[in-house]
Amino acid sequence: MANFAPGMKNADFRAELDLNPVFQAVSEAAARLGVETYVVGGFVRDLLLNRPSKDVDFVCVGSGIALATASAARIGKEVHVNTFKNFGTAQFVFEGYEYEFVGARKESYRSDSRKPVVEDGTLEEDQNRRDFTINAMAISLNRDNYGALVDPFNGLEDIRTKTIRTPLDPEITFSDDPLRMMRAVRFASQLNFDIDPDTFAGIRSMAERIRIVSQERITDELNKIILSPQPSYGFKLLQMAGILDIIFPELVHLMGVETMDGKGHKDNFYHTLQVLDNTAVRSDDLWLRWAAILHDIAKPATKRFSPRVGWTFHGHEELGARWVKGIFRKYKLPLDEKMRKVTTLVRLHLRPIALAKEGVTDSAVRRLLVEAGEYIDDLMILCRADITSKDPTRVKRYLRNFDKVEELLREIEEKDKLRSFQPVITGEMIMEVFGLGPSREVGIIKTEVREAILDCRVENTMDSAYPFMLEIGAKMGFVPVKSEK
Repeated sequence: MANFAPGMKNADFRAELDLNPVFQAVSEAAARLGVETYVVGGFVRDLLLNRPSKDVDFVCVGSGIALATASAARIGKEVHVNTFKNFGTAQFVFEGYEYEFVGARKESYRSDSRKPVVEDGTLEEDQNRRDFTINAMAISLNRDNYGALVDPFNGLEDIRTKTIRTPLDPEITFSDDPLRMMRAVRFASQLNFDIDPDTFAGIRSMAERIRIVSQERITDELNKIILSPQPSYGFKLLQMAGILDIIFPELVHLMGVETMDGKGHKDNFYHTLQVLDNTAVRSDDLWLRWAAILHDIAKPATKRFSPRVGWTFHGHEELGARWVKGIFRKYKLPLDEKMRKVTTLVRLHLRPIALAKEGVTDSAVRRLLVEAGEYIDDLMILCRADITSKDPTRVKRYLRNFDKVEELLREIEEKDKLRSFQPVITGEMIMEVFGLGPSREVGIIKTEVREAILDCRVENTMDSAYPFMLEIGAKMGFVPVKSEK
């Protein structure tokens, strides 16, 4: 931690800067070029918070590209500078750190765009355009005050009080760049900070402006909130600010409790957030956390009331799994194996719970292993996270039953290696044996063989499965045109 007393303006970071020779090299290069230079933004914030950070931003009152080139030359020939002339920035990587250089800027915005008009500016103007006070601090690399903190908006005090606050009027800050509203929530969620009341009021009043931000940028911030230590905090802030209704209405539709004949159901919005937090305690995998968010997403569409049993949501897991692709496409998430993982987890999230309630059989566990495949461990994490009952006795009972399910999973997996299960009888083999083309009948035979193997009625060997295939084919009226194995 830097040598400072909270609330003071004269924090001295010389000792911290001396731990990294790059800072001295940049300082010397700046002196030779005759440009004021500062370390700014997130690196300064994280230094004060004792958080690891390997992204370092420099601002100079001059050419950032010239400063980067001169600094790299002082460090050594192995440093390669990447320049981005259109943006006036440059960047290089050295010993695992990424250093970015830019000239001080001032920005102005049009009301219909978050792309600014950028002009050269002073350090003060550069700090004015920053999103929050905790990101508007700078450390001088100039010879006359090397290591001094430049903190025009009292960000140091906001770090001490754990407060997210805009340096200028919130409506100006958020109107200029509406994505900053989500960044406020993201920093609050990541750092466990509060949002200043005036700043939060500004977010509420400007929430509609989020509509001009690209989906890619919104999703990037959303993923960072999802990956925070307690993501429910961020989602609750988004909901209270009126932003979640705009960027993720499917999740908001889970909110609320309906009562008929004195029978109600749990609020599936808050249940989902609790499952997400429970998952976050157990795993930092983004896609497992997305599965937690979407596991009950189809409950509103499947909600029915029965006078005998109350509220039901039959089939919500299957419908939710079918929705995953559309949601991923809408939110510009990857339509690859990550999406397939989330789809599988949503579809199967009730299966271990059913096993835990109804009793465990080898065949049921075997089927679960085959369908979950490589995602079985994540599925069990999700299922444990899905236990949000306030009744401690019920929770303990479920957890004990899950322990039994997992023990059987380990035993059967060790014995049968079912995560990579493939029946020895393939569709191509069925078509060749019976002289069939691709058809529904081929699928029926293949499924019958697969089910028999999973039920342990047939071994997954050619000697056992091949005669069974012939038997099923004969029942369907097919005569082998090729009978040899």
